[in-house]
Amino acid sequence: MNIKPNRLAAAALLAFGAWLTVGAQSPNGGVYVLPFQDAVSAGTSHYIRTGIDRAVAANAELVIIEMDTPGGLDTSMREIIQAILASPVPVASYVYPDGARAASAGTYILYASHVAAMAPGTATGAATPVAIGGAPAIPTPGNPLDGGEDDSSDEPAEDATGDAAAPAPADGFPQPGTASERKAINDAAAYLRSLAELRGRNADWAENAVRGGESLTAEEALELGVIDMIAQDRGDLLRQLDGRLIDGNRLSLPASTLVTVVEPDWRTKFLTVISNPTIAIFLLSAGLFGLLMEGYNPGAIVPGVVGAICLLVAAYALQIMPVNYAGLALMLLGLILMIAEFFVPSFGALGIGGIAAFVFGSLMLFDTEVPGFESASALVAGIAFGGALAVMGTVWLAMRARQHAVVSGIEEMLGMKAEALEDFDNEGQVWVHGERWHARSAGPVIKGQVLTVRRINGLVLDVEPASNH
Repeated sequence: MNIKPNRLAAAALLAFGAWLTVGAQSPNGGVYVLPFQDAVSAGTSHYIRTGIDRAVAANAELVIIEMDTPGGLDTSMREIIQAILASPVPVASYVYPDGARAASAGTYILYASHVAAMAPGTATGAATPVAIGGAPAIPTPGNPLDGGEDDSSDEPAEDATGDAAAPAPADGFPQPGTASERKAINDAAAYLRSLAELRGRNADWAENAVRGGESLTAEEALELGVIDMIAQDRGDLLRQLDGRLIDGNRLSLPASTLVTVVEPDWRTKFLTVISNPTIAIFLLSAGLFGLLMEGYNPGAIVPGVVGAICLLVAAYALQIMPVNYAGLALMLLGLILMIAEFFVPSFGALGIGGIAAFVFGSLMLFDTEVPGFESASALVAGIAFGGALAVMGTVWLAMRARQHAVVSGIEEMLGMKAEALEDFDNEGQVWVHGERWHARSAGPVIKGQVLTVRRINGLVLDVEPASNH
């Protein structure tokens, strides 16, 4: 009699269990937001890649990268783009807040994302790559695409050496002068164009942003098909994306959608701090000074430990930044020469040379054309000024010491007064400097007579009566 109710109860339990199973397998993780406002560096790459991984693990509906960046390192940018392209969760890059920019590397990230959005009053572009040693040439005002007069002719132009310069391509943008610069420009242009074609955005302007360094406002970018939308804020962005079809899946972003803002972890913060050129130069200088202090004061321990740690951290920082190793070698040489000035009587030659080498090396150390990685000129000037003061002070003290009498060692006894302890004609005992010495005199000496030390021959003093001087 109770068979039917039991079957209904069993069916209800099975349905409830199936619902729980499906819910456990595919929960909606909401939206993950990854904001950053800095140069694209190793820390930024780690932050965004781990943030996307968290969103994928939580089965999130969408990842939003809110960025305001002047650009940054090519290697870090490509790592971020690879993570975006491989992400099963749609990624929206949003240039925010008002007044922000997605320049250089930020433009590539914007193009690579499933959704490209900008806030009013923002800008993007200026995607020309820069290499160690200077930026490639970009169009001059005479370029027809810049609104100037077309000075092109059928004959190839000549450069300052008289050799034929690289001809301008069909798009009107002149090619950089060296083969390496042309390769970098062409590679970057092809890379950004491929991202534009993948996402169905304006590929021609993408190439212009690389070859000509062009930039756009948010309104211009939307009009030219560089971005997908303009959003006032994050809420407006979510409302516009609700119901949008991306890679065959329709986004569901109701007002109740959970929004999780991912904060950088300690490793991200650490990488970001040491990626700062000012911090890297400081760590390098502190590490070298620490090891030198330990070398000249064995057993101090603390300077050696601190110096070793600083040098290792600086080495890690330098290998993730665009470093010119000739500049690094000059910096190391300069610091060694400045330290050597304190121990070698060069009267300023080593110190001045060390200051010059340190300043030149510091200016050469980083690729100053990469946005966000300019040389730490204030720190360089401070260390150079401090080194110059130390060198001048050392030279002044050395020159002053040469004019003073010796005040330590056996030489300080020259000219001192001695008292005869006995009568003697040639050799006898005298009392000087609180000690009994064997002395030699050219004439007779009587006990208690005051004598003057003129020379020191081993353990024998040559003395003469003080009245004779």
